[in-house]
Amino acid sequence: MAEIDHIVIGATTLADGARYIEETLGVKPSKGGAHAGLGTHNLLLGLGANCYMEIIAPDPGQPEPAHPRLFDLDDAGLRTMLEAEPRLIAYVAATPALEPVVARLGASHAGEIRTMSRGDLRWRMACPPQRQDMNNLIPALIQWDGERAAKHIKDSGWRLTSLEAEHSDTQALHAALTARGLTDAVKIRPSPQTRLIAHLRHKDGREVTLTSA
Repeated sequence: MAEIDHIVIGATTLADGARYIEETLGVKPSKGGAHAGLGTHNLLLGLGANCYMEIIAPDPGQPEPAHPRLFDLDDAGLRTMLEAEPRLIAYVAATPALEPVVARLGASHAGEIRTMSRGDLRWRMACPPQRQDMNNLIPALIQWDGERAAKHIKDSGWRLTSLEAEHSDTQALHAALTARGLTDAVKIRPSPQTRLIAHLRHKDGREVTLTSA
């Protein structure tokens, strides 16, 4: 059974992303790091022991990557939206059986498995190819080799209370999520507009809703 590992906020720059999080949630994200060879870097915000928020942006310190950046960051339409304001763009699901799931679904749907690391953290990840992810409503899959990153990120006091996905083809979306072990992890609603929605609640009672559109 898979579960939500983290949600992803896209930004044109990390400075823009940090400012957006401070204005929206009232907290400062922690330093993350660079994704070597992928052309991105990130900041992190703890959402409890098993979940966190990643703020991701193109890394000007790296050369242009050989492949498109994660989460459609090179898409012209998304770039235009992020220039206006950082926003929720994707989520990642943790699975205890990455290789079997990818083998069953095929790399053309689940993506190629990449081995990654930073400091003491080790993980493997597979991102659905662009245009196979239903505008990022189908998540990348991650398997941590050891402790999950969320355990090492300072707790912000915020919690992800629910994640919703809106799409015109709810049957296809439901089938894709079920195939990845996420049957009950995401609430699916029919809508002509494709949209990801994250509901957050702070321990002091404040609530915030983040959306991709």
